[in-house]
Amino acid sequence: MAFATESASEVVSCSLEEVMIEKGFSQPTERIVRLKNQILNATPFVESERAVLATEAYKESEHLSPIMRRAKVAEKIFNNLPVTIRDDELIVGAITKNPRSTEICPEFSYDWVEAEFETMATRMADPFEIPKETAAELHEAFKYWPNKTTSSYADSLMSSETKDCIANGVFTVGNYFYGGVGHVCVDYGKIMKIGFRGIIEEAVKAMDAMDKNDPSYIKKRQFYEAIIITYNAAINFAHRYADKALELSRAESNPTRKAELEQIAKNCARVPEYPASNFWEACQTFWFIQSLMQIESSGHSISPGRFDQYMNDYLQADASIDRAFAQELIDCIWIKLNDVNKTRDEVSAQAFAGYAVFQNLCVGGQTSDGLDATNDVSYMCMEAVSHVRLPAPSFSIRVWQGTPDEFLFRATEVVRLGLGVPAMYNDEVIIPALQNRGVSLADARDYGIVGCVEPQPIHKAEGWHDAAFFNVAKILEITLHGGKVGETPGTIGNKQLGPVTPDVSQWKCLDDFYDAFEKQMAYFVYHLVEADNCVDIAHAEMAPLPFQSAMVDDCLGRGMSVQEGGALYNFTGPQAFGVADTGDSVYAMKKFVFDEKKISPAELKEALVNNFGQPVGGAAPAAAELSEDQVYAAVRKVLANNNSMDVSALKDQVYQTLGSSSAAPNGKYADIHRMLDSAECFGNDIDEVDLIARKCAEIYCKEVEKYTNPRGGQFQAGIYPVSANVLFGKDVAALPDGRLAKAPLADGVSPRQGKDTNGPTAAANSVAKLNHFIASNGTLYNQKFLPSALAGDNGILNFTSVVRSYFDHKGMHVQFNVVDRNVLLEAQREPEKHRDLVVRVAGYSAQWVVLAKEVQDDIISRTEQNL
Repeated sequence: MAFATESASEVVSCSLEEVMIEKGFSQPTERIVRLKNQILNATPFVESERAVLATEAYKESEHLSPIMRRAKVAEKIFNNLPVTIRDDELIVGAITKNPRSTEICPEFSYDWVEAEFETMATRMADPFEIPKETAAELHEAFKYWPNKTTSSYADSLMSSETKDCIANGVFTVGNYFYGGVGHVCVDYGKIMKIGFRGIIEEAVKAMDAMDKNDPSYIKKRQFYEAIIITYNAAINFAHRYADKALELSRAESNPTRKAELEQIAKNCARVPEYPASNFWEACQTFWFIQSLMQIESSGHSISPGRFDQYMNDYLQADASIDRAFAQELIDCIWIKLNDVNKTRDEVSAQAFAGYAVFQNLCVGGQTSDGLDATNDVSYMCMEAVSHVRLPAPSFSIRVWQGTPDEFLFRATEVVRLGLGVPAMYNDEVIIPALQNRGVSLADARDYGIVGCVEPQPIHKAEGWHDAAFFNVAKILEITLHGGKVGETPGTIGNKQLGPVTPDVSQWKCLDDFYDAFEKQMAYFVYHLVEADNCVDIAHAEMAPLPFQSAMVDDCLGRGMSVQEGGALYNFTGPQAFGVADTGDSVYAMKKFVFDEKKISPAELKEALVNNFGQPVGGAAPAAAELSEDQVYAAVRKVLANNNSMDVSALKDQVYQTLGSSSAAPNGKYADIHRMLDSAECFGNDIDEVDLIARKCAEIYCKEVEKYTNPRGGQFQAGIYPVSANVLFGKDVAALPDGRLAKAPLADGVSPRQGKDTNGPTAAANSVAKLNHFIASNGTLYNQKFLPSALAGDNGILNFTSVVRSYFDHKGMHVQFNVVDRNVLLEAQREPEKHRDLVVRVAGYSAQWVVLAKEVQDDIISRTEQNL
């Protein structure tokens, strides 16, 4: 085993000069700088070619079965989508003509696109330009699609009660309702070994071996025929790039570029039709798979998985390749991953703010037989992050007891770059969590991360992660008011949405709350499951994906697509947010309403109904509204936490410490608000508080796991928000933790913004007390550090100690923003000077300048930790 030979504590005992922990990173080549600037300076466009081609294919195939129609769609697109090779590229294959642009997939949904023809370029989050001629072409294609999309079919299956839950901000399944599923990691390594032609041969053999008397023979035969059609077209797609590269080489006057284009042509003529014979061909194979997956459907989170595991053999076997050139090839893949983009409807764009595509690439961890998996490519991926410094891929590392210190030290140096990567995952929690869901030990050890934070056995599962956003804080609000909501989300009224239960004014003890909360949770989770299963059925019956399915075990063996249940493991993973808000609220009620009886249940209800005396979305407080004692106490907290005084930031931090989400309540309800807001909070290593948050999260998770999906798999819960904690916070009224109506909620399993005041270790200890094993669809923990905290070798040692401690306490995941608050504020004021500033939003990173201001404000408000 490649265990570390020195522990972090042993390293501390040596002199820093002797250890030389800091290694730093090399500089990118001029080519990579030029390719990066092409991405940074690109204007995202909506393009029409895929939509037009898909519509033509659907019109021509109306007499065919769904799987054969999808094969014909793939064939039409792969054979006719424009071929684009950009300047300087060594790895080729483009989804769009313009850099960082997007195609439209009308077979999933289309009407929201047409509704935004005039506004998509100016909307708050993720704007895209739509030229008039493109809009005209899309408009013409869209005429075919009324009542023919997966979204319209899913909608027809849903009950009115389920739709009412969605309309009132309890949950949303818009992710897969409007688009493809994605959220998959296919077998890249298999294609590198046998090529697309090998897949065709497997399909032919399976078809020839079938028993014609088997009742499933007809349907399975159709599946295999669809594979053969699709993969022949995929081979032709690569050959078209070979032809284009050869054409460009003939017109190229620069001898260096001419030679590159000639080699690119040779690569594309060979792979991925045949097995890769060297590292450059393996890289090109990877990218053709990745781009064709994106073209086949509009799903996001199509994740490369354990890139270092399937690429390292080709690096080691390629005796002719120069290591610097191999690094440049990996850097080129990093650039290509940033070229992929996706547009969503205006509301979903706010939830996924930052042009997020969630292509999660993971390195490190252990092998399927329990040995350390770190290799040369693991470190080269870290180097690629430092060279490219763009949001994609969502770079992750796996950590276990056998992880070498050197690996974690280098990862810390990447963290110090301030890009929000790598996200870190704990094998000691994730592997048993997957085993508890029926995954074998070997497959669990071989997990990758899909999308934001979702663990999945690579190329063997249809995890249906990110299946829904579920607003636990909204369930709390509904419970407080006896199942009722206001006519407008974020307000309190008399509309009976959930079951009738006693409201807060009738509760005599905390058990009364839990009884009501569990009944409301059961009702709304049931409707969440109904909505997810309706969408699941629609994708299986209308949009099976033959290209994807042939690379997921064991679709070829079972003769059915991923969407129909062909994968070995099948899950559905809806994710919750608002856990910390709920836990803090329940603790505040326990302390002041039921234990100390300083607030009566009726008084609490009245204060909540009236938003603590503030208009919804009230103005920021003036200093005069705060007493001298309050300000003094708050300043002491801020200084104790930061060990320094930043005068420009002091006022905002004081209000955060006082708990003001958007305004400081005054008047009749001010005393109630101040009292509730003074309660101890999740994130400070206080068992009584933390275990309440754990219980509230478990109520959600245990309710979710009662259900199964149409593919024969189990529902499993996750706790992560993307950036939905900001968007869906607008749907939640005032809460007993002192949060005002419509203010952002806590992100993931993180403490509420500004409430974790006892330092990073205390905050991490609180988060680790949640039951991460039951939230097997993934949990997300954000921490934010001042750059000075990680400076020098001491910063690296201290930081890795925090990570190791958190993982020893059974935390599942953690990721970091390392950036000074003043830099973020300056970037808000002068965005044109900070186009290359990248930050961690949630389960992904994004350019700061493309984020909506309210998402920026949420990131600014997170607690800055020091060591």
